[in-house]
Amino acid sequence: MPNQTEPTVNAELGKLLKGMMRTCLVRSEHTGLIVDQPGARIDNLITAVGRSPVVVEAEFTPDTGEADAIGRLGRSIVDQPRPIEAAIALRYPSNLKSAADLETALRTATFSYCVLYDERDKDDNHLRFPVSGWLEGELDDLADLIRLVSVPQKAVDQAADSLQAGIEQAAVVIDGMAETQRHVVRSVADMLGMRNVPQTRRMACAIIANALIFHERITGMHEGINPLLQVCGPDVPNPQIKTLTAWDAILKINYFPIFAIARDLLRQLPTGPAKQILDILRDTAQEVDAAGVDNARDLTGRIFQRLISDRKYLASFYTRPASAALLARLAVSKLEDLDWSNPEAVADLRVGDFACGTGALLSAVYEQIAARHERAGGDPTELHTAMVEDTLYGCDVMPSAVHITSATLSGAYPNIGYSQSRIYALRYGRQRDGSVKLGSLELLRSSREPSLLNTSDPDVRAGSEGEQTTEQVTVEIRDGSFDLVIMNPPFTSNTKHFDADDGVLNAAFAALGSTEADQADMAAELKKLARGTPYHGHAGQGSAFAGVAHRKLKPGGVFALVLPFTAINGSSWKKFRELIANEYNSVSILSIAANGDDMSFSSDTGMAECLVIGQKRSPGQFPTKRSEFVSLRRRPEGVSEAHVVASGVISASTVRKIEDGPFGGTRLLAGDQLVGEVLSAPISNIDSGWGAARIQDYTVAQVGASLAKGHLWLPAQQEAIDLAVAELSDIGTRGVDSQLLISAVHKGPFDKVPSSPTATYPSLWNHSAKRETRILCAPDSSMVVKQGMENRAAELWQTAGRAHVNRDFTFGSQALAVAFTEHKSLGGRVWPNVTFEDSRFDYAMAIWGNSTLDC
Repeated sequence: MPNQTEPTVNAELGKLLKGMMRTCLVRSEHTGLIVDQPGARIDNLITAVGRSPVVVEAEFTPDTGEADAIGRLGRSIVDQPRPIEAAIALRYPSNLKSAADLETALRTATFSYCVLYDERDKDDNHLRFPVSGWLEGELDDLADLIRLVSVPQKAVDQAADSLQAGIEQAAVVIDGMAETQRHVVRSVADMLGMRNVPQTRRMACAIIANALIFHERITGMHEGINPLLQVCGPDVPNPQIKTLTAWDAILKINYFPIFAIARDLLRQLPTGPAKQILDILRDTAQEVDAAGVDNARDLTGRIFQRLISDRKYLASFYTRPASAALLARLAVSKLEDLDWSNPEAVADLRVGDFACGTGALLSAVYEQIAARHERAGGDPTELHTAMVEDTLYGCDVMPSAVHITSATLSGAYPNIGYSQSRIYALRYGRQRDGSVKLGSLELLRSSREPSLLNTSDPDVRAGSEGEQTTEQVTVEIRDGSFDLVIMNPPFTSNTKHFDADDGVLNAAFAALGSTEADQADMAAELKKLARGTPYHGHAGQGSAFAGVAHRKLKPGGVFALVLPFTAINGSSWKKFRELIANEYNSVSILSIAANGDDMSFSSDTGMAECLVIGQKRSPGQFPTKRSEFVSLRRRPEGVSEAHVVASGVISASTVRKIEDGPFGGTRLLAGDQLVGEVLSAPISNIDSGWGAARIQDYTVAQVGASLAKGHLWLPAQQEAIDLAVAELSDIGTRGVDSQLLISAVHKGPFDKVPSSPTATYPSLWNHSAKRETRILCAPDSSMVVKQGMENRAAELWQTAGRAHVNRDFTFGSQALAVAFTEHKSLGGRVWPNVTFEDSRFDYAMAIWGNSTLDC
């Protein structure tokens, strides 16, 4: 019987990793690699250009691998510029010792492992992921994790801070020109298709900074590209001219999407301010380069999003790297019947993001596709040209965002050129001929759309100066032609109440300086374009973008969107839920059972969000009308955790169903920590929404599902008990929606004012955790009748009652299910009232609604 030793297994593991990581150098059982420790033997060392070395220290269980891994942290490698910042402690399963075919055994083995970082917690211990316990995965999972931890988040954050500080400092120079040289500043804004405001000047500096960073990165890769110190260093007499000359030379090689706009912006600046800006941003670019985060491809995109002040109306919130990685990994996993080892087959994929922003999602998909190809034995560098030229399509309304996306994708392999790209800035707002354009939503009208900014056609590319030539560039995005559409689209609707305070009539179209007339015309145009799609004005633009995604996908294609959580249960999203239930199979819906910032996958939204992924069914294929609901305890804190969550969802062979009884869902673990649950549930209930989302303990959902069928089945209860159940509408009448009371849009007859003991029209409107500790609650608001609307007010008062149902029921601060007011009151935003034919039912409703069933 074979007796495999650890060194033998380490060597075989290294051999397999080498075949799965073609762009990396893998060395097994080597000594002489650690500076000052020439005798130290490393089990496996993985290095790559631009990345930190990663050590894998492996042992059979029980092991000392974790202590060995910690001992490697912070050590310098003889031929590497960066020290070891992450090490993986790996446990081999004991059956490998007796494996006759070691290669096959390793390929099919389930490993246990953890990651140790060269950072310390408050107790001075090295950071560990997971905090306790061990991750479990196969060889593919291990290879992916090695790639992820080779780009430390700390270094990325440091570089991001440096970049932001430099951009802000450079923007001060242009701000100073706003009064004395207004025509120059205005021309900069016009070039970017934006208003002449401070954020536009920061955008301009971000684009120039990005070009300088990329310039430094490709120095020496092509003949004649000199480092920044020789081009715009402190000893260069006229750095503006020298930089422009250098960028002209670079453009003759390629890199048009990165350098053309930056060159044109730099040309607009007078010599003095140009030198000041170049001095600041040259130092910034060198700081970023020194941080060694070449592979953090969305670095500039993250800074770009920090600088956007129009996000309130564009709702283009940045998709956090961990969230982008999670969505991309889940989406790519649903691309079926693809030979990942075949570069031609992979290059034939078509991936679209029609609200691409700074390219976070496209970049994450690119990483997943490249990793899949590399794990299958391919070389991802051979894919790069085809990926940029033909595979990845991105559209946005902001030219500056298109620049960042192009640079992000180009930065994957900056030494590899291409002849065109599929990243477009589409027309938005009032046009010269008087018409209005809606950006990517124009794709609901046609598969062909003129591009505002040419980044694709090398024959007519003239940078941002050549507007007459960009008219020749037409975007062709055919219906039914995409394998994957992934987006975090704008959420804005025309019914947000804060917009009225801002004087904005149509918030969905209030960005980029649109006038009230522009906004009204754009809203009317979308209403026409979106007929037959899931669009609803209250749901907002996200529902229209869902229609774009569906239209562009081929049968079998994958739909992957970040959406507001109201898509799951909001009444205005009914048509969207109908689309998903009837036209998609293999559906996964992820949400976060947390509050505050942790409930969103994007940065800064302050609202609950969900991820919806599904596969468009083929003709003749019946819809399953089920989904796997994934409820996370918190949003993934980093890409490693996102990787673990996605792997858990993908690899779950059996998933508990909502019909199985009160036993909870299939658990998702990161080591010993429960990070979420997965539950299979129907999505056939279109009208009232899908209740199996954003629930921390899926036992609650299972109990609720039993109750809905007339059975009481509580945890630890041996069997269900029959129980008569009726809908509220069968026994009573719910009061009117609060907007019908006060909203000018709905001709509400009241103004809401603070409560008064003498109020004619009292109302229970808001939550108050202190007040809601008892069933009996006092009204917190008064309704004052608007002049001329007395009859309507009297009509609505007839719907008032004493029982009020909690719209935001939770098991935390809003645990009062039914509130009771001593006298009749109108319902408010969170407390709609319920009336009954027999007023005595008010008392029964209040008691029953707040009772625990005792069986």
